[in-house]
Amino acid sequence: MKISIGSDHAGFLHKKAIIALLESMDIDVIDRGTYSTESMDYPDSVHPVARDVKQPDVDFGIVICGSGNGVAITANKYAYIRAALCWNIEVAELARAHNDANVLAIPARFVSENLAKEMLKAFLRTPFEGGRHQRRIEKIPIR
Repeated sequence: MKISIGSDHAGFLHKKAIIALLESMDIDVIDRGTYSTESMDYPDSVHPVARDVKQPDVDFGIVICGSGNGVAITANKYAYIRAALCWNIEVAELARAHNDANVLAIPARFVSENLAKEMLKAFLRTPFEGGRHQRRIEKIPIR
């Protein structure tokens, strides 16, 4: 499995913790920045993640900022990207099961590093259910 990850300064510490978890799970990681807590603009890290996820060899993306909103909005500008802003484990599971989300958006100022890691594990282990949910996804317009 290969995952692309990017954050802004507010999500940097969560990103470091998540990368360590992914590497411990033998998952290949593409780190798209940022690389410090110095202020930066989240789109600079999110655009590369979204482009990576559109590639056939990248399975998922993770984007992190203070509220999670900016990174989710930016990622969702790309066709076939379904970024889900998640704040607990159940929402992360439903994002995969019902929405076939391929990018997990994390609000670093509102969830602990431990909760972020648990949400990620839930996101990765939950399969898309298909069925009636597939029909709904097909109705999402593609730009």
